[in-house]
Amino acid sequence: MVHALLSFAVVAGLLTLVPGLDTALVLRAAVSRGRRYAFATAIGIGSGTLVWGVAAAAGVSVLLTASELAYTVLRIAGATYLVWMGLVMIRDGLHRRKVNPADAVSDSPPSVFGAWARGRGTNLLNPKVGVFYVAMLPQFLPDGVPPLLMGCALAVVHNIEGMLWFTAIITVAELARTWLSRDSVRRAMDAVTGVVLVGFGVKLASGHR
Repeated sequence: MVHALLSFAVVAGLLTLVPGLDTALVLRAAVSRGRRYAFATAIGIGSGTLVWGVAAAAGVSVLLTASELAYTVLRIAGATYLVWMGLVMIRDGLHRRKVNPADAVSDSPPSVFGAWARGRGTNLLNPKVGVFYVAMLPQFLPDGVPPLLMGCALAVVHNIEGMLWFTAIITVAELARTWLSRDSVRRAMDAVTGVVLVGFGVKLASGHR
C-alpha cells in the first residue's frame, strides 16, 4: 500500500504542478482578496477532490464512465458554471474602479465560506476529476486493500500535494502583493482568470470522455 501511495504521489504531483483551473482560481483569490480567501478557495478545491476520490472508490464515478447521459449532464452543468463565473470575472475586471487603501475593507469577500464553496463547486462540477480517479484507482489498488480505503488514501495524498502547491502560490503572491495589488494588475488578473475559466468551460462542454 505504501508503494502504491508513493507511486500515485509522483503521478498526481506532476499533474498538480501543471498550471490549470485550480491554480488560476487560487492565484486570483490571493491577489484580489487576500490570504484567508485564497486558502479557503484552496481548501474548497481539496474538499471537492476528496469527495471525488471517495465517490470513485464507492463506485459512483464508475457510473459516469458507463452512462453517457450521466456524464453529459454533469459536464454541461460544470461547463455552464465555469463560463458564468468566468464572464462575471471578466466583467469585474473591465469595470473595476480604483480602490483606495481606506476602502480596502469594502473589497473583502462577504465570507470565507463563499470562497470555500466556490472552490468546492468548481471541482465537483468537473467530471474529469472523477474520471481521473476511476482511471487511477485500479492501477494503484494493492491486493487485499479495500477499494474505499484506497480511494480515500489517494484523495488525501492528492489533497496534501495540492495544498503544498497552493501554499507556495499564495506565499509568492503575498510577497509580491504590493505590485500585484495595483489596480491595473488586478483588472488584468480578473480578465485573464475570467478568460481561463470561460476557456475551460467551453473545452469541457465540447469535450468527450
